[in-house]
Amino acid sequence: MTAPAAQPPAPSAPPAAAPSVQAIRDAAHATAPISLAEVNRRAELMARFDRSYLVPAETFLYIAERLTDPGRPGGPFRALTIDGRRAFRYHSVYYDTPGLRSFHDHRQGRRLRFKVRERVYEDTGDRQFEIKLKGGRGDTVKHRRPLAGADTPLDPGYRAFLAETLHRAYGIGSPAGLRPSLSTDYLRATFVADGERITCDAGLVCDDLRAGRRVTCGADLVLVETKTAGHLTDADRLLHACGVRPAVFTKYCGALAALRPALPANRWRRAARWAFGGAGEPVPAADGGVTDRRCGPPVP
Repeated sequence: MTAPAAQPPAPSAPPAAAPSVQAIRDAAHATAPISLAEVNRRAELMARFDRSYLVPAETFLYIAERLTDPGRPGGPFRALTIDGRRAFRYHSVYYDTPGLRSFHDHRQGRRLRFKVRERVYEDTGDRQFEIKLKGGRGDTVKHRRPLAGADTPLDPGYRAFLAETLHRAYGIGSPAGLRPSLSTDYLRATFVADGERITCDAGLVCDDLRAGRRVTCGADLVLVETKTAGHLTDADRLLHACGVRPAVFTKYCGALAALRPALPANRWRRAARWAFGGAGEPVPAADGGVTDRRCGPPVP
């Protein structure tokens, strides 16, 4: 009797997306699209006020539904859409001095503070060298220049751009010894109305490029940033009504606070524990995995 032929194994189901990742995808696809050109026309906001929130996925979906409602006074927020895609992968590398001057200037609230990074839009391959300054009103002012080919922010032309920007804005020289400090990876959806922009990030992973450690944001947590040239937005008011308050959190400083417990970083420690859940893990080998850290309630 002939043995039955072996059947190929049934294909395994794709892994389920984290709740935060699924939430921003669902919200972005449930509303009308807006092109990048129109975003730049209606809400480019290179000088703006930013507020950050750490929002549970379910709360985020409720707020997104309200903001993208076609009957919203003033019109609904629309989702940035490029070539049919509404959620985009971002990779950033932050540069700092050996003594972490940028980190400590932000920790101390210095008026003349700045961040330097390379940003990669992974779905298009576009790369930008960016300098973020603090304006005289406490707003964030961004300066940028495209990176091409094998260019890096440490090349002479970009160092000259940094020196010129810092001298013109602050009257200070460029820091010596800049080198990569931290990288971030995440998925982003962007919602836009006139003069307002909301970025929604999920799946945030931060790598300490000097210590070789990693933290991963909670799977149920969306990092929402409201960006406007003026005061509180509708999104801010909705978040406040849901009991969500602004978090003292930035990706760079919050991640370093979690990755390096010895740093004096009390102002970010509470939000960092909420976002990342504790100390960093060693960065795994290329074929290894990283344990996801689910967020818990805010630490009292």
